[in-house]
Order: sequence, then structure tokens, then C-alpha cells
Amino acid sequence: MPRPKRHRCVAVSPDCVLFKPAGVPCRALEAVRLGFDELEALRLADLEGLYHERAAARMRVSRQTFGRIVESARRKVCEALVQGKSLKIEGGAIQMIDQRRFLCSECGNEWRVPFGSGRPHGCPACRSGDFHRVVAGRGGPVQAAGRGWHGRPGRQVRTRGGSR
Repeated sequence: MPRPKRHRCVAVSPDCVLFKPAGVPCRALEAVRLGFDELEALRLADLEGLYHERAAARMRVSRQTFGRIVESARRKVCEALVQGKSLKIEGGAIQMIDQRRFLCSECGNEWRVPFGSGRPHGCPACRSGDFHRVVAGRGGPVQAAGRGWHGRPGRQVRTRGGSR
């Protein structure tokens, strides 16, 4: 009997879970299933450009397992693109990693970053550095112990009601 799969840590939940060729109804297409862990492996290796060792540590799997996940994901995506199949993102033994939310003041884009990955350099949509962290339930920026943005002294702290 094989050993049960260990949960893989996934940081990003996709907004779209189905991709298909244009102009063809989905019911007429054969589907290729891509797991959430495979999508996460593609994101870490190809989008973020991380080496397998570092990406494997982020997913909390071995480097060899990460390599197998990426290889399987690339094969499935290629199959869907070359053979004109739909690509469904679903399933897998995963565990969602806690994330921090950020909101751009320039364009209004909201994005998530996993804890432990460091502060983003700018908004992924417009590259602006004018963004803040959003705390669930508050809708506004994080106030760090009354010392200003992110605990730096000498900067004005904005609250939901304006300046203080």
C-alpha cells in the first residue's frame, strides 16, 4: 500500500480555474486536470523564477518532489495548448498558506503575498510604491504601534477617519 501524499503548501488561489480554446464550447473539449499544487509549482519556478530548492522549501516538499510536480504540470499545460484541450485547475492534497493582503493607492489593485516572503517592492499591476497592507475586517492600512507606517518613526499615520 502506497504512503499517503503529504499536503503541499500553496500560497495563491487562482481567480480563473478553467482555460479553453476560443470559439469552442467546453462540452466539446477534452479536459486536462491541473492540480493546485502543480499550478503553485509553475508559479514559483516559472513566474517567480525560483530555483527548485528554494521553491520546494516554500511548498514544504523535497527538491525531488518539486521537480516531479513541475515536470508533470509543464507536460499537462503543453498538452492542453498543443492538442487544443481545456485546462481545469482543481484538486490536490494542498494546504493554503496564510497570506497578507495589499492595496495599491494608485490603481486600486489588491493582491496577496504569503507570510515570510518579504514586503513587495511595488504594485504588480502599475509598479507604484504607494500601497498599504489591508487587515481583514478593517479595510484600512495596518498601524504599527502608533509609530507610523510599518513602525517607522516620524511619519504620519492615516486611520480610517483621516489623519491623526
